Amino acid sequence: MNEQIVILDFGSQYTQVIARRIRECNVYSTILRYDTPAAQIAKLKPKGLILSGGPSSVYSAEAPLPDKEIFKLRLPILGICYGTQLLAQYLGGKVEPGQKREYGKGLLNIQDKTCRLFAGLPSEIQVWNSHGDKLTKIPKGFVPVAHTENSPYAAIENREKAFFGIQFHPEVVHTPRGREIISNFVHEICGCGKEWTMRNYVDQAVDEIRAQVGSERVILGLSGGVDSSVAAALIHEAIGDQLTCIFVNNGLLRSREAEVVQEVFGKHFRIKLQYEEASKLFLSKLKGVTDPERKRKIIGKTFIEVFENATKRAGKAKFLAQGTLYPDVIESIPIAGNPAAMIKSHHNVGGLHRRMKFALLEPLKCLFKDEVRELGLELGLPREIVLRQPFPGPGLAVRILGEVSPARCAILRNADTIVVEEMKNSGWYFRIWQSFAVLLPVRSVGVMGDERTYDYTIALRAVESQDGMTADWVKLPYDLLEKLSTRIINEVKGVNRVCLDISSKPPATIEWE
Repeated sequence: MNEQIVILDFGSQYTQVIARRIRECNVYSTILRYDTPAAQIAKLKPKGLILSGGPSSVYSAEAPLPDKEIFKLRLPILGICYGTQLLAQYLGGKVEPGQKREYGKGLLNIQDKTCRLFAGLPSEIQVWNSHGDKLTKIPKGFVPVAHTENSPYAAIENREKAFFGIQFHPEVVHTPRGREIISNFVHEICGCGKEWTMRNYVDQAVDEIRAQVGSERVILGLSGGVDSSVAAALIHEAIGDQLTCIFVNNGLLRSREAEVVQEVFGKHFRIKLQYEEASKLFLSKLKGVTDPERKRKIIGKTFIEVFENATKRAGKAKFLAQGTLYPDVIESIPIAGNPAAMIKSHHNVGGLHRRMKFALLEPLKCLFKDEVRELGLELGLPREIVLRQPFPGPGLAVRILGEVSPARCAILRNADTIVVEEMKNSGWYFRIWQSFAVLLPVRSVGVMGDERTYDYTIALRAVESQDGMTADWVKLPYDLLEKLSTRIINEVKGVNRVCLDISSKPPATIEWE
């Protein structure tokens, strides 16, 4: 990567969004801890530096502070919200609690049209604020370039040093012209080109994989999900038959999952694929288990045992490949009030290789999910795999409340197949984050024909989300809901009632277990 922008994370829930917006400008971005030494940053040779927002006050005793040498790196700097207050405080300005806090939508009035940060924008734009403190004095060498009703210094600039500070969040969708502000910073001010493309990334990643692996062999656990599928295609592009993929059928998969994986990767891509049939083993170990956490642990432990045995049959290999993504490896910063610090650790990081003495190969670890999908299409993977919705690691087990049995798996698998078919037919499947069926341990009385039934209930779940951290339920059309209900009740034996889950995350979770 020849050009990049470094983002110092001060605990903002939007830090990853900043990184994604920069990459949408075809410029690579890296997120580092707020206290990363300036010398370490300099070694990356970035073209610019962004100081993120955060939940702290710069005058607080516990405020996260950067290495002050960053201001001597001769790099353009953009401070966002807390980052602006930090910039001002460090360089001789003053920050105080605001008489009126600014949260939500606001109007920014741009008073200096020569400021390159706002090039091409009208004099007044809508912005998104999220701060209680305000600048009351700006440092020497800075001038105010924009204001809001409550902030005379909503945007400041030191033109000589190319230091900028803005009190609002340009990265969020609620600042409609925010992408242009970020583009102005990375292209016009930092001088970045547009070299970060998936085609360029494929060439670069292939070279890196070949350099890391050499003549050694690689094993990859292929689940059929987006991340492992794209990782498999990319590694195969780089090293061909040195890669062996192991696919474990745990009996908890979606309909035709095993057949699709074997067809796409075994026949189409001609990747070495080792198929492990372990359905009976997993289902026997889950018999009588109802506690969600116990289910997950049993599935995880059993998977490791099956996979470990499978690797022995696959032959000696030095590397274990995983579809780890960038959000999985970004360190959550333990700053008080930081929402991002609450994200649970990801199952990919650590895991298998410690126990099995493999070196790790993680070719996707600098990519976000949307970039992985783009990469998959670039590599020629079918849209059905690349654009498919997320599916939980424990599979149908966490969508069957109560005991997991072959009969219950069959009921849910049949219902889920209908959900996927109708969501695709209606055009909704690729528009939202997730849609699926849940089998409830609730039986109720019904009437089918002239007979009384006493069967199970299926709950439908459809949510919209950007990253799975928060989610809102989707208002699907009534005619689609009617078709889903009718088909499930008519076609899935053992079900006589369909309900709709209209909970958001938080307080609910996306999956039911």
